[in-house]
Amino acid sequence: MKILVINCGSSSIKYQLINTEKQERLCKGLVERIGAVTSIIKQEFKGEKPVKKTMVIENHAAALKIIMELLLEADNDYLRDLDEIEAVGHRVVHGGETFKDSVLIDEDVEEAIQQAFDIAPLHNPPNLDGIRAAKKHLPDVPHVAVFDTAFHHSIPKHAFLYGIPNRLYRRYKIRKYGFHGTSHYYVSRKYHDVTGKPKEGSKIITCHLGNGCSVTAIQDGKSYDTSMGFSPLEGLVMGTRSGDIDPSIVFYLIEKEELSLSNVHASLNKHSGLLGLSGYAADMRDLIEEAESGDRRCTEAIDVFCYRVKKYIGSYIAAMNGVDAIIFTGGIGENAGLIRSKILNGMEYAGIAVDEQKNKELSDKTLISTDNSKVEVHVIPTNEELVIAIDSAKIATASKQTPWA
Repeated sequence: MKILVINCGSSSIKYQLINTEKQERLCKGLVERIGAVTSIIKQEFKGEKPVKKTMVIENHAAALKIIMELLLEADNDYLRDLDEIEAVGHRVVHGGETFKDSVLIDEDVEEAIQQAFDIAPLHNPPNLDGIRAAKKHLPDVPHVAVFDTAFHHSIPKHAFLYGIPNRLYRRYKIRKYGFHGTSHYYVSRKYHDVTGKPKEGSKIITCHLGNGCSVTAIQDGKSYDTSMGFSPLEGLVMGTRSGDIDPSIVFYLIEKEELSLSNVHASLNKHSGLLGLSGYAADMRDLIEEAESGDRRCTEAIDVFCYRVKKYIGSYIAAMNGVDAIIFTGGIGENAGLIRSKILNGMEYAGIAVDEQKNKELSDKTLISTDNSKVEVHVIPTNEELVIAIDSAKIATASKQTPWA
């Protein structure tokens, strides 16, 4: 099946056209700066030169219209008509407690996504905008919602409850939800495919390290705990997010800096993390380059980042009473050998030993641990869009087999 995968941000849309039978990406594209004076759209079909255009794109509906037109402009055999798109898969960040799996989108699902606006104000509104816009342009195909939070619904209650009055959980559903679920799911399943080892009895720690970062403990193939919480702000130090802090800091900042709650929210989400620590950049590549030139603050930012990941790995080894494998993925996890090495350095007590040559060269093999390491260490590129496409294909096929389709 040819599945169009859509990921809508507040001012952007990422999209891919995927052939699920061959698990092959046919096209990828990105629309940036939606609603700005000038918007940018980039698209690349397999084996062809990238196309880049600048124009005025007022909203997500207009962006989706342009995407459909651009998909058909390309002179290739991958997509001749929009009727060849058999389903649309939408990434939705927050499913709350309602959605434990991917679902066929109807009015009730749209309403439930909207009800989660309060707990995901930065993500769910543009996700829903994208769904509604795509349904206007492709009204006759199934649309499927795939939730970042779904994989983490197996987390036990003792791990997802916070130490606050229980009535706040019952009334407002304040609890740990976790995110990056499709990525953690994909790389953990890929590990079992590569090694041939069964999910049952396995203990794996997956580290999704990019601009957003999270670590997940996976036991018997199911998420047992994860570093992100009620929102993506909890957990690791990230590109611009603070990660874990003492909650008292919020009140202290409001008093000392005379900040509003919205100012503090913006500071913790957009001006903290690697950017805030270094005062220079949120991109790990830039920080490594400056650190190698002797910049102290960039070095400190890297050290804080690596220490936080190491601490979470250690805590999840304790929580699962051991670990069989550690997996790195995401932009940093897949490409920064220095960071992987710094994170795992000094963890020999847990039977973790990295082969620095393998870690540096990263051949077609995913394994970077030594032959005598008790814990396997792998680098596995993530493919969240493929997960969304495959889920969408399954649900779309099932929907067509019902008498109500």
